[in-house]
Amino acid sequence: MNGHLMHKNDIVSKIENGIVVDNSNMLPLQLRKGASIEGWMESRAIDRHRTNSRLLKKVMRITDTSDIATVLRAHAATVTDNYWFKADGEEIEYKDILFNDDSYADVALFGTFENVSSAEKLDSKNSKSPELTNIGSFEKCWKLHDGKWFMYKRETEFEQFSEIFICRLGQHFGFDMAVYEKHDDCVITEDFTENKKYDLEPAVAFVGDNEDYSLSYSKLFEFAPEIASDYVKLIFMDTLCFNMDRHTNNYGVLRDANTGEVVKLAPNFDNNIALISRGYTSTDVSDKDLLIALWNEFINKSDVKFEKPILERETVQNIANSIDIDVDKKYVVDFVMNRYQKI
Repeated sequence: MNGHLMHKNDIVSKIENGIVVDNSNMLPLQLRKGASIEGWMESRAIDRHRTNSRLLKKVMRITDTSDIATVLRAHAATVTDNYWFKADGEEIEYKDILFNDDSYADVALFGTFENVSSAEKLDSKNSKSPELTNIGSFEKCWKLHDGKWFMYKRETEFEQFSEIFICRLGQHFGFDMAVYEKHDDCVITEDFTENKKYDLEPAVAFVGDNEDYSLSYSKLFEFAPEIASDYVKLIFMDTLCFNMDRHTNNYGVLRDANTGEVVKLAPNFDNNIALISRGYTSTDVSDKDLLIALWNEFINKSDVKFEKPILERETVQNIANSIDIDVDKKYVVDFVMNRYQKI
């Protein structure tokens, strides 16, 4: 692998035989920590275990379905940052690799390709799609609306309700939340990098696969105290709403796309495996509840200052009632308020 890692039209680093040669301020955090360029690229690939990802590659005439080959087909570009790879000998600029249509969205989302714009595009081995670097295990896609990218994610009604409810509860607290709305059997949310004003860096870039609260907090504190305090709000919401699926690829930081400076925590996103997503269980909350135990341990053993926001039962009821999805809303209210009392 020889060429240049690019950021917009600027060279970030020369790549020689798969080795990152330079260590500029604009280098992705994961590479600054010593990760290989191949590992970084593979982390950007569509999940090969998704049924629709296999169909997408077939429709796009991708015969080498390895993660590296898939990512390179898109020049390693994504919707949520400005990085890309330019191989030696390529005479291209950033504008040439930018995604400008969503022709393959329905292939990625539903496994159908009636809306792929033309047979010519189907036959083209040079066609590109943001779906090739759209990570995550759920069937999803990016769609363009008035020049802005929106994520569509297929979910059950319980998962949709959980995602939307947690968004609105976090907004009630004044927390920075990715905004989710229902659309048929999907939820949709706008790209929060604000059309590449920011570069999203997932937490795996600076903590690896380690999900320890204290480690994440300390690493984020190195960027800025306010970023670390926003992380505490994130894990408070996870604890309150029983999000067992927080991992180092579904939270992260936003870097200024002009300076490379880490400016804030990314909005709270990806809450569909939480709350009632896996059905109804008991609303009773034990002191041995794992998330509550981890939260209490983190708060009690650290010098973190966190004031639990006030939450009234009526507020939870009103938020639940505002979502037009048929679930047991009394259960939701009991579940959340019981967990709130234990935190």
